[in-house]
Amino acid sequence: MSEPKKVVLATRNKGKVKEFNKLFAELGWEGISLDGFEGVPEVVEDGDTFEANALKKAVTISTYLNMPAVGDDSGLEVDALGGRPGVYSARYSGENASDEANWRKLLGELADVPDEQRTARFRCVLALVEPGREPVVAAGSCEGVIAHEPKGTNGFGYDPVFYLPQQKKMMAELTSEEKNQISHRAMAMQNLLTTLKSGE
Repeated sequence: MSEPKKVVLATRNKGKVKEFNKLFAELGWEGISLDGFEGVPEVVEDGDTFEANALKKAVTISTYLNMPAVGDDSGLEVDALGGRPGVYSARYSGENASDEANWRKLLGELADVPDEQRTARFRCVLALVEPGREPVVAAGSCEGVIAHEPKGTNGFGYDPVFYLPQQKKMMAELTSEEKNQISHRAMAMQNLLTTLKSGE
C-alpha cells in the first residue's frame, strides 16, 4: 500500500477534519488539521465572497507549508435580505457574537416577512490549492426556509432556525449522520471529489 497523499485542512475544527477524511479515503488521501503545524499564519477572512475567503485560506496555508491545502468558507444566504448575512454569517450581530445573538438578529429582521418569502440556503465553497497547479474550487448548497422561532439542540450557527421542508425538521433536529448527507458542506465535498476523480 502506498502512503496516503497528505492534504492540510485550513481548520482546527475536529468535526470538519473527520468529515473531510471520510471523503478523502476514496482518493487515498489523508486530511491533516492545522493543529499539526507550528507557526501557521492566521488568515483574515476579508473577502467579499465565500470563494475569495476559501481560496485565500488555501493559498496562504499551501504557500506557507509548501503542501496541498483545502480552505473552506460557508454561511447563510437569505433571499428576503438580498443574500445577507452571507460572508458575515459568523459575525452578523458583531465580532465574537454568539450563535444565538446572530439568529435572534436574523429573526428580528425577518419579523414581518411572510412564510413564502423566507427562503434561504446554506452555501459552502471549498478550494484545493496544490503547489504548481491550478486551484480547484467546488461549491455546495442546502435549501431551506427561515422559521419564526428556534427548535432543536443539535448543530450550531443558524441550524435552530433553518427549516428543511423535505425533512419537515429544523437543521438542529437532525442527527449528525442525517446532516452530513444533505448539508452544504457535504454537497461541496462531493462536488470536489467528483471534480478530482474526473481529473485523475
